[in-house]
Amino acid sequence: MGNKLFVLLFMLVVTFSLSIPVLAQEGSASEESKETPAQEKAEKKAKDKSGKQARWEGVITRSNKDNSTLTIRQRSSGAEKTVHYDSATQWVAQEHGSKKTNSIDSNDVKDSDRVICLGNYDDKGEFHATLISKRLTEH
Repeated sequence: MGNKLFVLLFMLVVTFSLSIPVLAQEGSASEESKETPAQEKAEKKAKDKSGKQARWEGVITRSNKDNSTLTIRQRSSGAEKTVHYDSATQWVAQEHGSKKTNSIDSNDVKDSDRVICLGNYDDKGEFHATLISKRLTEH
């Protein structure tokens, strides 16, 4: 009897310890979905077109208004990507940690600004932004 009780208790501990990481992942996934209405709108628009949402975040190293492109370097890896935009691209500015976004113009974004771009890839593999969010630093 004592042996069966020990085996039952052991199985209970093992089952509980294996379920904790699964529960932790479910909780963190729901917390990550905190986005501003402008970002949610742009994400929905991008998903409708291709089914896949793309995101690129970093610092603008070059901008070319004639070609409607921004070259953005990721801060973490140093990788660069050319982001294309057009008249349908939504431009916003947002302070770190704030839920309030301000609509801006493409002329308000300069080299060395930090941005987050949401959009999708076309058939050629080029990134087209539906939303470009300039990240403002608190002064």
